[in-house]
Parts: sequence; C-alpha cells; structure tokens
Amino acid sequence: MKKIYIDGVFYPEADAKISVFDHGLLYGDGIFEGIRFYNGRVFRLEEHIDRLYDSARAIALTIPLSKAEMTEATLESCRQNGLRDGYIRLVVTRGVGDLGLNPKNCLRPTTIIIAAAIKLYPEELYRNGLTVVTCATRRVAPGAFSPAIKSLNYLNNILAKIEAGDAGEGLMLNEQGYVAECTGDNIFILKNGRLFTPPTSAGALGGITRNVVLEMAQEFGMSINEVNLTRYDLFTADEFFLTGTAAEIIPVVSLDTRPIGDGVPGSLTAKFIKRYHELTQASGTSID
Repeated sequence: MKKIYIDGVFYPEADAKISVFDHGLLYGDGIFEGIRFYNGRVFRLEEHIDRLYDSARAIALTIPLSKAEMTEATLESCRQNGLRDGYIRLVVTRGVGDLGLNPKNCLRPTTIIIAAAIKLYPEELYRNGLTVVTCATRRVAPGAFSPAIKSLNYLNNILAKIEAGDAGEGLMLNEQGYVAECTGDNIFILKNGRLFTPPTSAGALGGITRNVVLEMAQEFGMSINEVNLTRYDLFTADEFFLTGTAAEIIPVVSLDTRPIGDGVPGSLTAKFIKRYHELTQASGTSID
C-alpha cells in the first residue's frame, strides 16, 4: 500500500486526507511539481525544488520547510514506498482556511508528497508518434496569470484536453494566435537541422525537460531558436516533438490532419530521446 507524506507524517493511502476547507481544494490556491526518478536517482531534483520555491514566492506562499528539508522529505517518500523508478507529485497548498478567498485566513500551508508509478502515454505512441489537434481554448495570457507559476489550477489546460478528445494531444495558442504549448507539454520543432521552441513569454511553462532538451541541443551543436511560432511553422516542420517530466520526449507525426515531415518519427527526435534516456539512467540525486 502506498504511503503518502502529509505535513511531516507518512499515512497509508486510505488514511491520507486533507480538510475540505483547504484552499488548494476550494480555490486551486497552491503549487506543485511533477518529478521523475529512474534507477534509484531523482532526475533534476534540485531544479524542481528551486522551481517549486519560485512558484511559492510568486504567489506569496511561504513553504514551511527549507529546501533541504523538502528534498529529504521527497527522497524519503521514495524510500517509504520501496520505489526505484516512478513519479513524484509534490504539492503545497495555501492550507486550511474558511469559505472566503482571503489567503490570510489560512494559518499554515499543507505539504503533500506522493511517490508512485506513472505512464502518461501508451508505449506504441512513443514508437509511432502522437496525433495533435488545435484547440479553440486559448492559453491564459501571461498578463493575467504567469505561465512560470506551476499552480494547482489547471482548468485552462483541462478544457483544452476535453476539446482534444480522442486525439493524442491538444495544441494551445495564445491570444495573439502564436503557439504556446500543448495541454501539459512543451513544444519543439526541427527545421533544416535547427531547433525551434516557443518562448515562455508566449504562454509556455519553462519546463525542466524543456531545459534539458535545450542543453542537449547545445551538446549536439544545433542552432537553438526561442521564437514565436505559428501553426504554419508546425505544419511545415521536418520534425515535431513534445517534452514534459511525465511524458519525457514524445514525437508528433500529425497536426490537424497534416502529416509532419514524412509522417513518422524523425531521426533527430530519436537522437534526443536516446540521449535523454541516457541522462535519466545515469544522473540525478540518489534515493539511498
């Protein structure tokens, strides 16, 4: 049975509960990180912890643990569940309050850590590639809510996911019509051996896996271009892939019925996937 960390205590899954007055539940007032671990190592843990605390600062939330304490609690969650490979969901809510919006009525944030297995897409999609459709739902404008904040309120993305329906994924544009991201993943395209990705100012989260891909592109000696992209740029790309902690790197072979390139996962995408798997298996913070 899974053991869930809540505010310093590990509870059996059936007993892991929070108050119905927690503002994370009532208002989506909180932040989270999704983190992967492989072969007994938590991949890019420091970067995930840093982003969690940056998100907390941005919403004026004081996390009751130091970064070192949060790191140890995260590692201990893996140990308590006897896992060497899996996924960690680290959540910090505003905490228990009343039925009003005022965050000052929440006396102490709630910290939750879940370590479990995850499989976002079926294995055949990694081999054959995803089908993506453009959603009518636009990404929330950065002026309304910064995409850099990894908050508990994912309703914007969920509405787009509903629109995507049975397609592999949904593409989200910003209010200017430029490409922002998919419902839960960052976007990359390859054209003439050059790598392109939307800037975070377009409404894309500054993803940890996104950053790893940018590092790998430098390692490969590739041109990196963080620029506004349109659907035309995606339609005419040689290759197209998505990145995310849970999804890792997954190829896209069709957008709105148009095949991408030859309609099959490309060789450069395969190169990124191979190198990414090498990094995840050989680097990271040891659980032991």
